[in-house]
Amino acid sequence: MRLPQTATGDSLAKRAGIMLLSLSVRIAEEFHSKEEASMPLGDLARLAKRCGYGALCMRASQVGVHSPPEAVEEAAGCLAETGLAVSMVTGDFDTVYNNEKGPSALTNITPYLDLAKRLGAPRIRVALKQESEIAHARSAADEAAEHGIQLVHQCHTLSLFETVEGIERTLSAIDRPNFGLVYEPANLEICGQDYGRVTIERLAKWIFNVYLQNQLLKPDGALMLPTWCTGDVSFDLIPIHAPGGVDFGWVFAGLKAVGYDGTVTVHQSAQPGETPEESASGTADFLRTLI
Repeated sequence: MRLPQTATGDSLAKRAGIMLLSLSVRIAEEFHSKEEASMPLGDLARLAKRCGYGALCMRASQVGVHSPPEAVEEAAGCLAETGLAVSMVTGDFDTVYNNEKGPSALTNITPYLDLAKRLGAPRIRVALKQESEIAHARSAADEAAEHGIQLVHQCHTLSLFETVEGIERTLSAIDRPNFGLVYEPANLEICGQDYGRVTIERLAKWIFNVYLQNQLLKPDGALMLPTWCTGDVSFDLIPIHAPGGVDFGWVFAGLKAVGYDGTVTVHQSAQPGETPEESASGTADFLRTLI
């Protein structure tokens, strides 16, 4: 069973029985430069509101555990003013970059919980790269449970969450009701995994959040990501609302089949030739046809 949700956005979505659109502050970051925000939080929140999003997914480029208390208070005030929920917090850059220091949050989860509580976020994104970190994940989840907060791990390359089998094995080993998954089909595709209904049904009990980004796999792609399971994979980033790439109709058919009614987060920076608002608006319009 899941713990009760604490964020207004999650609660509203579940009462309405529909998925809630959330915009990641990543839209104001570059793909390879995730530490500097290109837009103040107030401007980004108003943009999200204009485009019809009900929540922001907070990352360290805007506010994190490194931020001074006054910055956190300012962010909380900005969100209250715009009426936006926070769907999730990624509180440091090591988790964002999925580097070797990413799992360190599991050994000191308290400041992340403090940040999530102040922003009204129901969940915190964390990272695991080795099986030895599973014990830390259990302890961190137990502490988070005392505050009604979930911990989640994204489907991600170079982690214990690369493959469907690895995801299932790791979540079963952690075995905590408040530790779950951010379902992200693009990373599964990069790792050569099925990302449709069969996989969604297999992982359904752990899906606490959904991330969406889009790509076109091609041998001469402009970008390359290393994976443990399939080696280096080349691709081009394309807008979520552009044709080709990830089959989002397939994804949402699977989500609806398992009764998912949580948050769906646009987790992608604006592409060349489009402004953040054009990207956010076009993607929201597209996703509303699917949810």
